[in-house]
Amino acid sequence: MRYITAGESHGPELTAIIEGLPAGLPLTAEDINFELARRQTGYGRGGRMLIEKDQVRITSGIRHGKTLGSPVTLVVENKDWKNWTKVMAIEEVPEKDRKLRRVARPRPGHADLVGGMKYHHQDLRNVLERSSARETTMRVAIGAIAKKILKELGIDVAGHVTMLGGIKAEIPEGLTVKEIAERSEASEVRVLDPSVEEEIKQLIDQTKKNGDTIGGVVEVLVGGVPAGLGSYVQWDKKLDAKIAQAVVSINAFKGAEFGVGFEAGVLPGSKVMDEILWDEQRGYTRRSNNLGGFEGGMTNGEPIVVRGVMKPIPTLYKPLQSVDIDSKEPYKASVERSDSTAVPAASVVCESVVATVVANELLEKFPSDSFAELTASVQAYREYLLTY
Repeated sequence: MRYITAGESHGPELTAIIEGLPAGLPLTAEDINFELARRQTGYGRGGRMLIEKDQVRITSGIRHGKTLGSPVTLVVENKDWKNWTKVMAIEEVPEKDRKLRRVARPRPGHADLVGGMKYHHQDLRNVLERSSARETTMRVAIGAIAKKILKELGIDVAGHVTMLGGIKAEIPEGLTVKEIAERSEASEVRVLDPSVEEEIKQLIDQTKKNGDTIGGVVEVLVGGVPAGLGSYVQWDKKLDAKIAQAVVSINAFKGAEFGVGFEAGVLPGSKVMDEILWDEQRGYTRRSNNLGGFEGGMTNGEPIVVRGVMKPIPTLYKPLQSVDIDSKEPYKASVERSDSTAVPAASVVCESVVATVVANELLEKFPSDSFAELTASVQAYREYLLTY
């Protein structure tokens, strides 16, 4: 499965084309719209969420509620486009209109300046429109399809916030992936610890008053994954490496870790390695899951546990110092409409990109021209694992 996305933040629409989906997968626009709506929720979101009510339009690859095996095309219209038709016009416009909403003062921490230097742009809007986190709309749409594949194969995905603005949320022990998903969905800030929810919301409110932004850490779990996805034979075949790349590719994400993560650098081996057990009903299992479901770049049958850290959004309403690219004089950076935090929404995006990588790995490992063929192959492989 491969995909490409296109579109600008304030352009007419966002588009994605996905190739390699099996034929016969049940899929509707409602499946995708459900995930798009989740992306737009979360305490701390800005005014654009009131403008855009993202709804997908499927223009190819599906007939009578099932995929055809041909490329699927998704389109999401930008409702705010009507206010940007001159600024973002595709055709030539008069000189005076070319300067509308021109950006010449890059924001520290954003792609503005480096993108302008790389592509020789004199209007940094040409950079920020594509580098905007608005692009994650289509990654969530694609992730919705991936999650549909996983769900049909008995694989669950959940995301939640473990820390926001320095406030840590405790994670109750013994929860299933489904239970984590339910608890996260019931929280405005997607935490599993109700005792810190009000404190986090107050911090978000105060941060907004200060004209500032805050980041945090999100965690994604994938349960029901069979052992043996990925490979140890080449560096680019390791599934945890693929997931790490996908997580860090999300706008504003700066790192990824699995299981106990960077704590593995300070713990003794006896506290890190997961002891192997055998059970006639479940086959090989682990006493713990400190390695986050991976050994040697391959899934080991335990839930995948991956965390990503999101930096504060670089658009501040009290902007930091920058330099005007025309005069080279110091100025305050440009201000675009923004959120005080998008960490709760980022957990939804992170779910989507992780689900996409895992689904793709399944499609690579098993015959998948048709969904019936894929389902039968995965089931046969699960039965084999119990006999090994």
